[in-house]
Amino acid sequence: QVQLVESGGGSVQPGGSLTLSCLTNEYTAGSLCVNWFRQPPGKEREGVASIDRGGDSTFYADSVKGRFTISQDSTRSTVYLRMNSLNSEDTAMYYCAARSKVWGKSCALAPSRVMRAWGQGTQVTVS
Repeated sequence: QVQLVESGGGSVQPGGSLTLSCLTNEYTAGSLCVNWFRQPPGKEREGVASIDRGGDSTFYADSVKGRFTISQDSTRSTVYLRMNSLNSEDTAMYYCAARSKVWGKSCALAPSRVMRAWGQGTQVTVS
């Protein structure tokens, strides 16, 4: 069973930066897509970035492209979300989620309903 634990949230001023971490226990790294979602207050959850755990392909929502960077460490046990040039619209609860990678398909952003595991979330506040 995949388990995910996020950390790194907090409060930051507009224009600032934060890095979120997602620790995973999945052993079959090559078969997993890891995603970052966020849910602003009163709004729906949206996917912002994803990465192929078995490779290095990355995908981004238009709203964060050029400002956010998803990456993983050399052991592929931790996925990061580096967030730069933060603004008030980035204020949200951020979640790490994972889904099984379908053979022959990429780890492009996918709906929350297809995720098989979720972390507990970490709050990011920009003000």
